[in-house]
Amino acid sequence: MSDRLLTESKGVGARVAQRLATLGLVRESDVLFHLPLRYEDRTTLTPLNAIRPGLWCQVEGTIVHQTIRYARSRMLVATLADESGQVLLRFFRFYPNQQRLLTEGARVRCFGEVRLGSGGFEMAHPQCLPLGENPPPLPDHLSAIYPTTQGVSQALLVRLINSALDRLDSGALVLKDWLSPQQTSISLKEALLAVHRPKAEDNIAALIEGIHPAVRRLALEEMLAHHLTIARQNKARAQQRAQALRLTDPHVKDLFDRFLAGVGFAPTSAQSRVIEEITQDLASQQPMRRLLQGDVGSGKTLVAGAALVVAAGSGVQAAMIAPTELLAEQHHRTLKGWLEPLGIEVIWLTGKVTGKAREAALARIAEGASVVVGTHAIFQEPVVFKHLALAIVDEQHRFGVHQRLALANKGKREGQLPHQLVMTATPIPRTLAMTAYAGLDVSVIDVLPPGRKPVQTVAMSSQRRDEVIERLKSALAEGRQAYWVCPLIEESDVLEAEAAETRAAELAEALRDFQVGLIHGRLKSKDKQAIMAKFEAGDLDLLVATTVIEVGVDVPNASLMMIENAERLGLSQLHQLRGRVGRGSAQAVCVLLYKPPLGQMATERLKVMRETTDGFVIAEKDLELRGPGEVLGTRQTGMMRFRIADLARDGRLLDTVHALAETIAPEAADAIIDRWIGQAEAYVEV
Repeated sequence: MSDRLLTESKGVGARVAQRLATLGLVRESDVLFHLPLRYEDRTTLTPLNAIRPGLWCQVEGTIVHQTIRYARSRMLVATLADESGQVLLRFFRFYPNQQRLLTEGARVRCFGEVRLGSGGFEMAHPQCLPLGENPPPLPDHLSAIYPTTQGVSQALLVRLINSALDRLDSGALVLKDWLSPQQTSISLKEALLAVHRPKAEDNIAALIEGIHPAVRRLALEEMLAHHLTIARQNKARAQQRAQALRLTDPHVKDLFDRFLAGVGFAPTSAQSRVIEEITQDLASQQPMRRLLQGDVGSGKTLVAGAALVVAAGSGVQAAMIAPTELLAEQHHRTLKGWLEPLGIEVIWLTGKVTGKAREAALARIAEGASVVVGTHAIFQEPVVFKHLALAIVDEQHRFGVHQRLALANKGKREGQLPHQLVMTATPIPRTLAMTAYAGLDVSVIDVLPPGRKPVQTVAMSSQRRDEVIERLKSALAEGRQAYWVCPLIEESDVLEAEAAETRAAELAEALRDFQVGLIHGRLKSKDKQAIMAKFEAGDLDLLVATTVIEVGVDVPNASLMMIENAERLGLSQLHQLRGRVGRGSAQAVCVLLYKPPLGQMATERLKVMRETTDGFVIAEKDLELRGPGEVLGTRQTGMMRFRIADLARDGRLLDTVHALAETIAPEAADAIIDRWIGQAEAYVEV
């Protein structure tokens, strides 16, 4: 028999099937690739005189007493005994069937954690199995515990997976193994049985950590499926068309040269190299799909401006989208200053642009205004372009794949698609770029503008805050400006993070001779802009802020950065925040204030921040510490996700994956893609 839908299984109706689908479980074969979180050893019985507090174990005996106690609520208590001793079974919430199961004289087998209670050893809410006259044999393998979701019980998952394993083992369910013994040391069937039904003597730690040969065999095939899908998508993309935007056109070249002359500084060698890569892409009749990586302060906006000029000079439209109003406003102000002297109209569109101003902006976009700068508002349905031929997305990891698809669709015209440039100041590790962004060409700005000095970074206990404030006072007296970042806006008993509003008031009191401003996400857009304008003009000495200033803020005179609760932030976010200083000629300093004691991961993060300012080194370490989901951000909705493979752990398999992809037959490629990815293929990075 072939693979079948889970709806054909007993107990899986439409509602349960829908919940299973949220776990990626639709077909019988899917459950086989749903790996355990941990394992429980139910292969042996522990005599009751051998149990100890903290031990997870399986015991067997007879119920000698049962009662219902009343405290704040009803509690079922039963005493289980064998020939060596006894243990108390305690249920704070219970059902009638549990009460019937644990009647005096009943023989039961229980699994749970032993605790030391007021009356001796006890188990709280153990899993109990009635033994009856013919007790079931003990399993010959460990029992797997699986990740689940609301509405899907552990018992249902175990039943579905065991059914599929039994059918696989008997040959009723056939999963063809597309990798030969020469390509892998363990077969697909052996790997699946090993991860779901390991023996007590197996290396369980290796299974859980994902370094067991069985897990690596499955991860290899999943990564191969992803690679084959990307290759298929790239082949399809090669057939797509776009309007060629050529820098060699005399009018475009004249406009471009005037643009570079008017920005007031010469591009770095890296900027010039990347601009050349992008203009070559734009000149092609295939849509550009390029990822621009540039560390904080490397000058990505100039590169984006150059691309916008080529589009405007070619008589088409271009849009630049940023995730926050603060960053979009920064881009708008900079680009307007560069482009409008060249006669290029720059339209501003965000959710806060309303009424007649919005109507006017929409009208100009529909009429063909050359450049549109804004936020998510540009994705919205009422926004209609006359001829959108270039889309630039900044801090692209803040947007979902579907949003970028929506923007690309706005530029569809007579079978042509817009060119796309996505930018990030969060360097992406090689292993991540080769998978999550394998459909994009990559450009890297790896040279900072001349005169920039690496930011000195120190970590200090928050208990030394007064000392930090005194040093800050001295620096402000020298005419320097500073940021003081607090992760949260309101007090939280749970997170114990400092509140920006409270901190601003305290700092204003401590720094009476200086002007202190406050900016956070709850302020209206015009208020944020007004505060930032005062800070940029030097009218504010210290800006207290939440992480709203993480990207897009550029004040060269600001050379001091204090980050409270630094131990709570990820490496990439700390690196982004640190990048707000060091943009002028003065030596910049970043102080990471932490609340002791520090955990191991927090200690490691702060150590990395002190030792390097290289964004790519930091990104690799961030991937190692937090995993790909966190590094990419939570908004990569629709992007193909790995079920088993872990890029930080399995990155070394990439070379093997690439070699396998060269030899795999088309029939095998189709089957492997269908097995691992299915419909998600449609949403691969566009």
